[in-house]
Amino acid sequence: MTVEWAPLSMDDTAELAGLMAAIEAEDRTGENHDADDLADELANPMVDLAEGTLIGREDGRPVAFVVLLSRPAAEPVHQMIMWGGVHPARRRRGLGRHLLDWAAGTAPVLHERRFPGQPLELHLYTDDRNEGARTLATGAGMAPARWFYDMDRDLARELPEAPLPDGLKIVPYREDLEDAVREVRNAAFADHWGSVPQTPESWRASLVGTRTFRPESSFVAVDDSGGCAGVLLTQYYEADTQATGVREAWIQIIGTLREWRGRGVASALIAHALAEFRAQGYGSAGLGVDADNPTGALGIYTRAGFEIEHRHTTYSLPLG
Repeated sequence: MTVEWAPLSMDDTAELAGLMAAIEAEDRTGENHDADDLADELANPMVDLAEGTLIGREDGRPVAFVVLLSRPAAEPVHQMIMWGGVHPARRRRGLGRHLLDWAAGTAPVLHERRFPGQPLELHLYTDDRNEGARTLATGAGMAPARWFYDMDRDLARELPEAPLPDGLKIVPYREDLEDAVREVRNAAFADHWGSVPQTPESWRASLVGTRTFRPESSFVAVDDSGGCAGVLLTQYYEADTQATGVREAWIQIIGTLREWRGRGVASALIAHALAEFRAQGYGSAGLGVDADNPTGALGIYTRAGFEIEHRHTTYSLPLG
């Protein structure tokens, strides 16, 4: 049966959510999204809906898709991300390779419009248990570039205690702190692999302006003058709860300014957040971490009771 290809549209979010649910039922990566989540993803200005997305339908039913996500900056290289998948019943028929080849051909066109003359890499994130995805990536000439862990923490267990350094206090996130929090994030992640500065537009589109952002579950460490020293920002995915029966608070960002590192700010923010999560009715907390994080984040999270649940590899393909 012939597969018909077309760009995604905002009208496709419900069908796309169904396709992704079928993929998750097979792959068990812990990623669940509903139609509203996907509407946020596709509305991101870093996505060119008309030219940077593709969905394949067989007899009118979606069987494969891919989305190219640009970055706000190319420092020192533009790491364009592709994410997508193939329905489990339609795998091993060349659809995955078609998506990857399309992405490799399309990414340079979109890249040149944003960052002409800058170097470009195409990145693909894979769950380490997905042998098919690894084979697809290496077969297309991609090479492993970085490793990441998804970690989980049961909030029914005893929670950690961690004192905040003198001169700081923890306050809930507020809209008037948006720019200051973004600046802390940019400074804290300046030495992290693959991180680029977030602009006000990309910051709102990717996190604080999305429906999944939870300001009441996000916290800021401020000094006596009101300046921000560290941040912890949280998202919640209703689709995860529908799939698992557990309300999970997903910690998307933990960042501390360099001058406050090594003084327990991150540990204090985590301890405070976990207690608040429990009080707000969450059953677990989750986060992702670079296995080679230069700030020792993995040790901080482990001491707070987080355990590794999934391992991921980022594959990279230089595209000139």
